[in-house]
Amino acid sequence: MEITASDVAKLREITGVGLMACKKALVATDGDIDKACEYLREQGMSIVAKKASRIAAEGAAWACISADKHTGALVEVNCESDFVAKSDVFVKLCEDVAKAAVESGKEDVEELKAVKTKEGTIEELITAATSKTGEKISLRRAVVQKNAGAIEEAYIHMGGKMGTLVEVSAEGVTDANTADIVAMAHDVAMHIAAFQPPYVRKSDVPESAVEHEREIIKQQLMNDEKNKNKPEQVLAKIAENKLGKFFEENCLLYQAFAKDPSITVEQLVAATAKKTGAKLDVVRFSKFVMGEGIEKRTDNLAEEVAKLSGNK
Repeated sequence: MEITASDVAKLREITGVGLMACKKALVATDGDIDKACEYLREQGMSIVAKKASRIAAEGAAWACISADKHTGALVEVNCESDFVAKSDVFVKLCEDVAKAAVESGKEDVEELKAVKTKEGTIEELITAATSKTGEKISLRRAVVQKNAGAIEEAYIHMGGKMGTLVEVSAEGVTDANTADIVAMAHDVAMHIAAFQPPYVRKSDVPESAVEHEREIIKQQLMNDEKNKNKPEQVLAKIAENKLGKFFEENCLLYQAFAKDPSITVEQLVAATAKKTGAKLDVVRFSKFVMGEGIEKRTDNLAEEVAKLSGNK
């Protein structure tokens, strides 16, 4: 398979690894981007960023939390331009959609669009906003978290570029300690936006993912000349230590807390529990990155002018 400069550039953008190493990885994996990423990791190279796709669509991720803090919703509404995404009409629509999701509990898009509000159904509100802005507006996705024994809290980053929703189980909540618990939950939601962990804790990681990581670590050790003469039991211990690092990097509770790296998120939760006298634990979270996986339309102004002028 022919490896193009575009292929190499794409892998470079995804991994942050040098161009020659990227080309070698693509040649070794017949141009498969995902396998090339794994190949680079097996060679012991540090991948600084892995983006499944370009994030290019406009719009916003938005959230709403019920008054009793037991229900939270996260929605994504898309439009065609950043200008409209910042408009009062669009922001109001996002607020209405998120509120409707909380009140109805609907997270299926079609069911949520059928929910009635004082101003009409959500679908009718979307149609009205489309008419006012002159752009196509669509509801892409929604998630609702509800737990009578928990506090739901959200964080919206940069006016809707990313939204996170976290659920913290809470026993012993009172009027006196609610504010502290909500503040902690908000900090955790903010941390999730900053570090984007895939899992809450070790038990949430699928065994297949653990085995996959173990195989990569094994290959890394085999490719390192320094390990040639080390006993098998020593290599096994090194592998398990590296696997522990994998959990630290990918599980929310074990990550260094964004606002105070001297403690982990788990320690933050424990400290808040001690301070408030409540029993607290992070149960789950949801995260929406606006436009994730959607390709944005690109227009070439010179080509458009040529077309309108009849010149090609």
